[in-house]
Amino acid sequence: MSTLVPGSDVRQLNFGYREAKSTGTLAASTVVLFTVTGGRVAITSIYGIVTTAVTVANSYKLQFNPTTGTTVDLVAAYDIGTTDTPAGDILTFTGDVGGAQLSRGGAGETLRAPIVLTIGDIESVSAGTDGVINWVVTWVPLDDGAALAAA
Repeated sequence: MSTLVPGSDVRQLNFGYREAKSTGTLAASTVVLFTVTGGRVAITSIYGIVTTAVTVANSYKLQFNPTTGTTVDLVAAYDIGTTDTPAGDILTFTGDVGGAQLSRGGAGETLRAPIVLTIGDIESVSAGTDGVINWVVTWVPLDDGAALAAA
């Protein structure tokens, strides 16, 4: 008799732990999405699912704001609203820290290599005022006691 491995177990073996966080309705502000505590983690994938269309001009990016050190863009600012980004689109980027470009559509490439983060926050930075994005991140701890959680 064979035993099938549940999909969640296969995902965890390949990508690590999973967390998700909605931006809520985008506003011209910076919002903490995820918090890293207890040490370093490696982000193995990250993508956003647009759950409410973005229909107004919106220069949008994700950044990492460490507790100690310099804030860095995870993906360069990109206008996701002048040309509407409809509900159902997936937002992805390849992970070239500081130079990665956001892509959108029904499919997308995610990180080419894990991104190492210290203690701090992954933040959503929006200049527009409509739309909702649900961000999903997978990660593994690099230090004993390290964790990543939705803020």
